[in-house]
Amino acid sequence: MRVRSLNLLQATTRFSQLRPRSTVYQSAKCASRWSSTSTSTSPSTERQWSTPLAKTLAEAITTTGPISVAAYMRQCLTHPEGGYYTRQTSSGQDQFGTKGDFVTSPEISQVFGELVGIWLYAEWLAQGRKEKVQIIEVGPGRGTLIDDVLRTISSFKAFANSIEAIYLIEASPYLQKQQAKVLSGTEVLKKSDIGFSGSCKYIPGCKIEWCEDIRLVPKEDTSTPFILAHEFFDALPIHVFQNIAQSSIPASSTIITPTGPIKPKHGVTTPKNTWHELVVSPTSPYSDPKTRTSSTSSIEEKLDFELTVSKTPTPHSLYLPKMSDRYKKLENTPDAIIEISPESLSYVSDFAVRIGGSNVVRSKTPASSASANNTTSQQDRFSKSQPSGAALILDYGPLDTIPANTLRGIRSHTTVSPFASPGLVDLSADVDFLALADSALNASPGVEVHGPVEQSFFLSTMGIKERADGLLKGAKDEETRRRLETGWKRLVDRGPNGMGKTYKAMTIVPFNEKGPLRRPIGFGGELVG
Repeated sequence: MRVRSLNLLQATTRFSQLRPRSTVYQSAKCASRWSSTSTSTSPSTERQWSTPLAKTLAEAITTTGPISVAAYMRQCLTHPEGGYYTRQTSSGQDQFGTKGDFVTSPEISQVFGELVGIWLYAEWLAQGRKEKVQIIEVGPGRGTLIDDVLRTISSFKAFANSIEAIYLIEASPYLQKQQAKVLSGTEVLKKSDIGFSGSCKYIPGCKIEWCEDIRLVPKEDTSTPFILAHEFFDALPIHVFQNIAQSSIPASSTIITPTGPIKPKHGVTTPKNTWHELVVSPTSPYSDPKTRTSSTSSIEEKLDFELTVSKTPTPHSLYLPKMSDRYKKLENTPDAIIEISPESLSYVSDFAVRIGGSNVVRSKTPASSASANNTTSQQDRFSKSQPSGAALILDYGPLDTIPANTLRGIRSHTTVSPFASPGLVDLSADVDFLALADSALNASPGVEVHGPVEQSFFLSTMGIKERADGLLKGAKDEETRRRLETGWKRLVDRGPNGMGKTYKAMTIVPFNEKGPLRRPIGFGGELVG
């Protein structure tokens, strides 16, 4: 969905020290007062909320009880009336770019999208020039990346002619119109069986389909799907768990679910340490403002919501932290915090099934993810006679560790509390690339995973410097030359102000049982075919 400017990405939020009754997130950096309005502590005065969505969420929580971080993120980002991506901005501008809240990699330099297009072409060649190709992008933003990708692909006529359809997975009707204007030259789209459709200005006769969920995109044995997920997984909801020492959870606790209370048949075991879910609840109207201290000033503000530790088990706390040996190794680490995104695992499993099929069950190892097994069983049994296609994932997160304390808010290119001005602030969290890889491998026997590798490595081996040098030679003025020079260097810079180290690339490609391992270009391989 999006990318932030790198200097903002370095300012990740962190949990404060766990208090006896609650835990709250703090920003590592803050340059200005957060925009949530303070509330009156007078019982006779109605509480003032920072946004209409904040009031809606608070009223719902008052009725049902605290909600998970995942539920909070989902409402803040996609609520139909006040969600960050589904609302229409008051100024008419979108959330992207220098006038929005964050800048994406394709916005920084056209070379980024061009190299992604070349990567797709190279993979198409390596797989034997397939004749029926689908291009799928999840979370295409305002269409800048896919526009550069399709413009590049149009230069390779044989590849362009093999593309049967382009699918854009987008939930926001406002962003759909912006994408249509960029790719089809019009905001007027035709109603289709899965959403809306329009023509592609770069590939004559090729249609573009817009839909809200990738599950609506048809799976076909003879189709070769090339899937792009750029700054998509970081915006998917996460559940947050903390390992509480000497947990007081009784052996058989009542669990409150949306359909009513349930009591486990065999009870819950009570180890020395137990995972508790961190949940979101409104702050007390009578509490003092939380104090944030930056390098220049002390900032006081009143947030609408805060994190608290669930006193009893939640349905997610009973199984998500137990689904992988990676989490189990932290069971004896008091106060350890982990973030898990089931929705991310579901999406990447869908990618894998489209590429490799799910008709054969992969043998499971002791370290295999239980959740990935569950995801596989939920997938439609899709038989694919020959694995084909690829998924390219570009996002930010650690190479090999479990994300913790990474939930952040971004507004006007500044890191803010994720609990400030719900619906007006972009929310994201680091991507767990190893969890994605595990889920992909367990969802399909016909795929293999390469990466993650740092973005600097991926783009450099794809030839970013050579392409940038070519553009610089044709630059007509000094301003264009300066923009091109700073743009491409920022994408590969591994320093604190660059994007080369923070951002990662990972790919899912077909598994070849009969031949040797083939590393894709950009991941240590060479151009073939």
